[in-house]
Amino acid sequence: MNEARTSPEKPLILVDGSSWLFRAYHALPPLTNAEGMPTGAVFGMGNMLRKLLKDYTPERICVVFDPSGDTFRNALYAEYKANRSETPEDLSVQYPSILELIEAMGLPQITVPGVEADDVIGTLARAAAAQGEPVLIVTSDKDMAQLVDERVSLLDTMKNRRMDPGGVVEKFGVSPERIIDYLALMGDTSDNIPGVPMVGPKTAAKWLNEYGTLDDLIARADEVKGKAGENLRAHLTQLPLARELATIKLDVELPVTLDSLQPREPDRERLRALYRKLGFNRLADELDGPTAKAEPSEGAETPPPHVNAAETEVTTVLDQASFDAMLAALNAAELVCFDTETDSLDANQAQLVGLAFAVEAGRGWYVPVAHDYLGAPDQLDRTAVLEALRPLLEDPNKPKLGQHLKYDLNVLAAHGVQVRGVAHDTMLQSYVLDAAGNRHDMDTLALKYLGHQTIKFADVAGKGKGQITFNQVSIDKAAPYSAEDADITLRLHQTLYPQLAAEPALKKVYETIEIPLVPVLARIEQTGVKVDVALLRTISSELAERMAQLQTEAHREAGGEFNLGSPKQLGVILYEQLGLPVLGKTPKGEPSTAEDVLEELAAQHPLPRLILDWRAMQKLRSTYAEQLPLAVNPRTGRIHTSYHQAVAATGRLSSSDPNLQNIPVRTAEGRRIRQAFIAEPGNALLAIDYSQIELRLMAHFSGDPRLQHAFAQGQDIHQATAAEVFGLPLDEVPTERRRAAKAINFGLIYGMSAFGLARQLGIPRGEAQEYIDRFFGRYPGVKHFMDTTRTQARERGYVETLFGRRLYLPNIASRNQGLRQYAERTAINAPLQGTAADLIKLAMLDVSAFLAERAPAIRMIMQVHDELVFEGPEAEIRARAAEIAGRMCRISALDVPLVADWGVALQWDAAHSAEGHASS
Repeated sequence: MNEARTSPEKPLILVDGSSWLFRAYHALPPLTNAEGMPTGAVFGMGNMLRKLLKDYTPERICVVFDPSGDTFRNALYAEYKANRSETPEDLSVQYPSILELIEAMGLPQITVPGVEADDVIGTLARAAAAQGEPVLIVTSDKDMAQLVDERVSLLDTMKNRRMDPGGVVEKFGVSPERIIDYLALMGDTSDNIPGVPMVGPKTAAKWLNEYGTLDDLIARADEVKGKAGENLRAHLTQLPLARELATIKLDVELPVTLDSLQPREPDRERLRALYRKLGFNRLADELDGPTAKAEPSEGAETPPPHVNAAETEVTTVLDQASFDAMLAALNAAELVCFDTETDSLDANQAQLVGLAFAVEAGRGWYVPVAHDYLGAPDQLDRTAVLEALRPLLEDPNKPKLGQHLKYDLNVLAAHGVQVRGVAHDTMLQSYVLDAAGNRHDMDTLALKYLGHQTIKFADVAGKGKGQITFNQVSIDKAAPYSAEDADITLRLHQTLYPQLAAEPALKKVYETIEIPLVPVLARIEQTGVKVDVALLRTISSELAERMAQLQTEAHREAGGEFNLGSPKQLGVILYEQLGLPVLGKTPKGEPSTAEDVLEELAAQHPLPRLILDWRAMQKLRSTYAEQLPLAVNPRTGRIHTSYHQAVAATGRLSSSDPNLQNIPVRTAEGRRIRQAFIAEPGNALLAIDYSQIELRLMAHFSGDPRLQHAFAQGQDIHQATAAEVFGLPLDEVPTERRRAAKAINFGLIYGMSAFGLARQLGIPRGEAQEYIDRFFGRYPGVKHFMDTTRTQARERGYVETLFGRRLYLPNIASRNQGLRQYAERTAINAPLQGTAADLIKLAMLDVSAFLAERAPAIRMIMQVHDELVFEGPEAEIRARAAEIAGRMCRISALDVPLVADWGVALQWDAAHSAEGHASS
């Protein structure tokens, strides 16, 4: 290659594209565009390339990728890279977009069939260096260190480290000339290159520095002492092969010349179209702006703490004049974005430290009110600030915006301010647009939709044990962090809400379900629920006693003592001592002791059932009996859980701190925990639970006449199904047939296969398939609904609830059978579970408004799946119970009746003893 030499200060840049691609994929959250297409790796790769171009403005550059299929190394060693897992599908589908992005950016790229990127880069680097040109190889691959010399250096963007020959010695302990020998001795598990067992970096470097080259070491192998020496001598024959596999070829025939590696002008039209397609709207907008030619950096692979892709002008409000000016701007604004800063994540106990506001993009205010570190400047009085803001914050006609506003509502309520006028929440906007597409925290959304790396909490408060609370953060750091939160939230709203508005069904879900629910959930959390701490301690003792009994029985069945909480010890007992069959393995290849495996093994030996029972007792004791008393708020004497709107992809609410959704209701011990949830003296609890709501929704969606008739007649649906499937009179269905029908009914909703049904019922797979076939034969509408739903999901890429909520299914057409089948099962269940979630949310909205107007002494205190729990004066609770249940059943008109069972008692478990039921 006899090309002209480039200017010496401008190195030839060779990018290890395959290495960078995986780094980009793993460095970012799982971003998607509006259609559910994965985009995180494309975004990350583009960021890193723009950063590289900005930092080096190269005259020659090439991005090199590995080819698909085998290379010459596979001919040398058939097991080369044999242990590598397949490329994740959500990464492989991004590869064409990555190539298109690089092409549109005007960057040369190359993939040589049968030749790895390392060898292409090595050949290009050696050719350029031979002409005296500097070369910069951008990679994190240690193999490339063998190419380093006085003209060739490495750049590891992950660690922002540039490595010359001295750097190689500093990092690896050997010079670049010895890296191949070094790699051969250690082997490479990622490439499946055989080395010497038990030889790591330190031993390899020590031997090479002591003996010289690998050939010298082989010749003097008898001198190496200890176990490592034995291993060396036992594996001498494979070292030449390992060395050959680790050697980067420097003489590959390439379809490019050095002169052809000059970057071209970016194709802005192509870039703009690609950015729009991928959902990188800010990048597309920048191409049209005055700074388009600058192509500003979107952040490096490991970005600095704050990349000012969207700089916020910060005003720190420390005096009355500044506050008055801010307040005037807030009162004049059509929409006010606000955020609170506190000293705790527990909103009911947190102290307000400051408030941030924004009303126009690019500007933000921060009002510190309780920073109390040594030397903190004077701040406005918190009480005075809140009183001045109260008219604005409590005005229902002044629209408010925030990110996860429910937390801020709870914080301000604890400080005596009841926020009204909640109009928008960017977390919920993202959630409604694509519930499962990515996380919905502000940092993720800012990166995805704005291309902006936010200031992280750890950047201002530290990490781990050294982390301080926000009141200890200096105001000069707190202000940019806080004002940016408000500003970026406003920018996100300006980006996300138009996307929602373009989809009327999603806009309706957002505006009529999710946003109105925010203050309702906030009130539930603020109210909390009372627990009997003394009873919980008694239950803890009972569970401990039961666990001890189970442990004694387990030791007897095992023939000796062992730790029931140790999967490893249990595995030895089950599979080595008792000789039970291995029905599953862990990701590391060990015999599994997971719950589903133990359930199957329980039919063959008593020990697995004892372990399952012990684990259940342990979970109840540690999660509830021991932890619930610790969760009692000392100020209120009640437990205040946190409900999450933007977690479950189907729209269901979840809860945490503590989680009240997963207390078992079918076991005596779980019901015992529920007995500890009690009413205040003089009050009672009302529990209202929708009956078989998802089966009723299946009847509605499928339109199956037999299924609808059974519900219309108020029949026991499992008994009715058994009568249909097994050809029995309705009043002659035996218990085991009803049990099988129940398994079929619920199993089909969750996409259970014949194999799963057979395992659940303990019957042969063929018999289970017969049950399913009979079910579909008697309920053809259900089969039609399931088939049609799968087809529509493949065509549209998503499914919808009755009210228009969407769940995108990016794997519905996957070539991976497991991923595709899971997506198909989700496609069947999501409309049912999602509609049930929408119904309970609509019921919460309706009942909350009704109680506020007609029965304010009754408070909604819990939502658990399809159940609502209320507390109030016992006489009023009993007087209103049927009316409230009836409202829940009339919340939406379906083709089958909605039914809700209700009960009133002084504790939660007893309230499940239904005293009545309502129907639509």
